[in-house]
Amino acid sequence: MEQTLVSWNVNGIRAAEKKGFLKWLADANADIVAVQETKAHPEQLSAELIAPAGYRTFWTSPERKGYSGVAVFSRREPQRVSYGLGQPLFDREGRVIIAEYDSFILFAIYFPNGKMNNERLLFKLDFYREFLGLLQETRQQSKKMLLVCGDLNTAHQEIDLARPKENSTVSGFLPEERVMLDQLVDLGFIDTFRRFHKDPGHYSWWDLKSNARERNVGWRIDYFFVDSASAARVTDAFILDTVQGSDHCPVGIKVKI
Repeated sequence: MEQTLVSWNVNGIRAAEKKGFLKWLADANADIVAVQETKAHPEQLSAELIAPAGYRTFWTSPERKGYSGVAVFSRREPQRVSYGLGQPLFDREGRVIIAEYDSFILFAIYFPNGKMNNERLLFKLDFYREFLGLLQETRQQSKKMLLVCGDLNTAHQEIDLARPKENSTVSGFLPEERVMLDQLVDLGFIDTFRRFHKDPGHYSWWDLKSNARERNVGWRIDYFFVDSASAARVTDAFILDTVQGSDHCPVGIKVKI
């Protein structure tokens, strides 16, 4: 059986709903959709978002309103769902949902942005370290396929953004951030998109203020990673760059379950 998994930073789920998110969800017909930056607490969600036709939904929200937040829309009921990395410092920001199914475990994550100041950059790097530790621990304890998806807020290689030299000192492409993705690869995880697409020009985020999307001056900061032992089960990886409604576009994979 083949399933389609999609990840999308919607930059506000309530705004996305007004722009047609639910119609897109129905048309996409994915088995699982992970959503980042929902910017909503449960009491702010419509009944249609909480229970769209054909899906169970799972939400985590930060203490601060109008900020961060992650959701998972799933056609199948997971065996179990957990929230956070197990550290209050990070978990109060509502960035992690871990959904376990019969044959795989999905980490749906909205990684911090480090552009605000040095304190937030250090927070982002610490978040990466905590996540990598949890991922390694999970891999040691489970033989299931492990999938990591979401907005990682880092472009890994020069090919993953339009202007690497100009952004070499900008958070999102700093050496100390990129090395965290190197460590993810060193743990035995594979960037699914690069298995199928070796060419440049594929991005998932564009700066709206400069009309960068029209010029395709973007960054690829939204990913699906899979453990190397399961990589052959991923049959396709894609970026839905024609889908509007956010400064990000959806990314996804097809995988044999």
